[in-house]
Amino acid sequence: MSLKELAKNLRKNSTDAERKLWQFLRNRQLQGYKFRRQVVIEPYIVDFVSFEKKLIIELDGSQHLSQKHEDKIREGYLRKKGYCVLRFWNDDVLSDTERVLQHINNFIEENKN
Repeated sequence: MSLKELAKNLRKNSTDAERKLWQFLRNRQLQGYKFRRQVVIEPYIVDFVSFEKKLIIELDGSQHLSQKHEDKIREGYLRKKGYCVLRFWNDDVLSDTERVLQHINNFIEENKN
């Protein structure tokens, strides 16, 4: 399966946390910036990206506890491509959505160009 096909499959089978955050990111609801979900940025698929802000938002489940090294390599690669990466735990998105959104809003405010 190609990365493009895998990304499409991931969009169809979003986690609860991804669905919840997407409610607030879609349709330029967050400060007018367009976000896309499950996007291929070779050789990875990122959860959410605003190409305009060069901002990637990643949601992590418990599997990320055992793949910290891989996540660090991935994040380093994406940063070299010019992206900033914000990471949140799925549980935080589900239980404290307002704080997660505030963190994203603060980042955007602090990085207006």
